[in-house]
Amino acid sequence: MHRSFFIIFILLVQLVSAQPDSLYFKPATNPNIPVWTNTNTAGLDINEVAFVNWNSGGSNSISALIGLNSVLRYEYRNFIWDSNLLARYGLNKQEEQEFRKTDDLLEIRSSLGFRKNKRTNWYYSARFNFKTQFANGYNYPNTSNEISKFMAPGYLFLGGGVEYGKNIDKFSMYFSPLTLKTTFVFDEALSDAGSFGVLPAEYDADGNLIRSGERVRKELGVLLTSAYETELFENVAIRNLMSFYTDYINDFGNVDIDWEIVFDFRVNNFVRATLGSHLRYDNDVKVQEEVVNTETDETEFVGLGARVQWKQLLGVGVVYEF
Repeated sequence: MHRSFFIIFILLVQLVSAQPDSLYFKPATNPNIPVWTNTNTAGLDINEVAFVNWNSGGSNSISALIGLNSVLRYEYRNFIWDSNLLARYGLNKQEEQEFRKTDDLLEIRSSLGFRKNKRTNWYYSARFNFKTQFANGYNYPNTSNEISKFMAPGYLFLGGGVEYGKNIDKFSMYFSPLTLKTTFVFDEALSDAGSFGVLPAEYDADGNLIRSGERVRKELGVLLTSAYETELFENVAIRNLMSFYTDYINDFGNVDIDWEIVFDFRVNNFVRATLGSHLRYDNDVKVQEEVVNTETDETEFVGLGARVQWKQLLGVGVVYEF
């Protein structure tokens, strides 16, 4: 109950404060002519620290993050179609350590919107979202057991509802009473372990496999999202994305939260700095602890339940738009 009030409070504050005064995509001069707009942005952030006879001590390190953001938009009369491809991958190398992954994302978003006339700010909307990662994930320093892989997990959201947006490119709120969430775990070891909410494998008393773990899990629930971006000051922009989802069948009222806020500081057309925060909570994603079985002397993973996930990002690099 307290979580629901917290979510409603955040959305109300954002609705009151959001007063975007410009559009990212310029409206067509003739609304009867279809307009296609495509924007692509590629960026590279690099951070490096090196020490030579430094008496305070330290470890040499270098990290890099490469990203691509492609936006395709179609607008005709009262119809809007937006598609967005996001790809990011980051690595970090410290002295006497192997390369470690710092970021990994492959995401496709697509939304259709239709409104009755130009006077209304309400749209009938349908949305598609797919998300996964490129490479294996590990609980460092242990790199012998993967905790995630490509399509393990993979998430697909598909639903329809209503969306409000006076300037829908800059600020929107979307409500879908029927959204299908599908979780893919296309890895035998992870699916048998019941990772990411799928049904785990079943074994007999002797440890023989009776039934393999699920590879696909489907949910049907309510989705509420909010997106807001604006320029706070000259060359300082903010982007705020929030998503709340709860399943009708499995523990209705237990809300999955995804909240990302990013500050973009532009030095010029090619140099920028980024400060971001990404918070997640998913009751189906359980934290696992690695323990050693004293009887078999083998490593096992023990589930500890769901936890709040948080990631912070700070980077300086180059950006190129084409």
